[in-house]
Amino acid sequence: MDPGNITWVSEFIFMGLSQTQALQRFLFLVFLFVYTTTVVGNLLIVITATSDSRLHTPTYFLLRNLAILDLSFSSVTAPEMLVDFLSENKTISYQGCMAQIFFFHFLGGAIVFFLSVMAYDRLIAISWPLHYVTIMNTQLCVGLVVTAWVVGFVHSISQLAVMLPLPFCGPNILDNFYCDVPQVLRLACTDTSILEFFMICNSGMLDAIWFFLLLTSYMIILVMLRSHSGEARRKAASTCTTHIIVVSMIFIPSIYLYARPFTPFSMDKAVSISHTVMTPMLNPMIYTLRNQEMQAAVKRIGKRWLVCKKE
Repeated sequence: MDPGNITWVSEFIFMGLSQTQALQRFLFLVFLFVYTTTVVGNLLIVITATSDSRLHTPTYFLLRNLAILDLSFSSVTAPEMLVDFLSENKTISYQGCMAQIFFFHFLGGAIVFFLSVMAYDRLIAISWPLHYVTIMNTQLCVGLVVTAWVVGFVHSISQLAVMLPLPFCGPNILDNFYCDVPQVLRLACTDTSILEFFMICNSGMLDAIWFFLLLTSYMIILVMLRSHSGEARRKAASTCTTHIIVVSMIFIPSIYLYARPFTPFSMDKAVSISHTVMTPMLNPMIYTLRNQEMQAAVKRIGKRWLVCKKE
């Protein structure tokens, strides 16, 4: 196609989750509740882990960063989706779409790497409990956190570097509620088969390999727990089980979306909702808020707040 004859797309139109106005109002209320729960739950973890001196440990430092990542990741897509439920024109500019792709994969990539950090933290705590604080010192924890953000940035910028040169000349309708690589790539006015293969390798296959390695790591940790006493083994096994649940909730939808050809399927939107909206809400509940130490810390902060309010 002659570049001089291309009419460039300036915006994309979302199909959204439904075209029925009544259903859109209902979905708005449902996902407003979900997003509010996500914000409150993750902010509660950040505030509690920061305010309570008893939680100034490597594990809670890492969990606090995971809460920040979850909150940020959900905020890339959820607010736009909520606005679109109440709007007749579900549009996003080309620049806004590319920005959404960047932040979505930036934060998503950081979360994927950070789950490996959480597995490493559990491995050290179980294998060398007496040296845990020495090994997982502040310098190492900060370094791991920074590395996670850098990995996410490198992953995302490689995706964006491939997307930006593509010509988009119409159609401009995205059968989704947010901008992501599979849907946007299908709208490009050029052959994208090679780029699709690159994206599958860069996201899907890496997700599958990473998921396998993480599951293997947790299986090794669970085997190592056989040498521990009854109560310590039960507590550590419970923690590892919750980690496996969270890892599965994040990786399985991601593998479904990115480790196959970008041909649309009827389940895509449902899986996308699980991946982008539901998991960031459930992570705080599964990972942290069910933890007895965190629950006790929340109660202490609540009591302090009530005392200050009375004064």
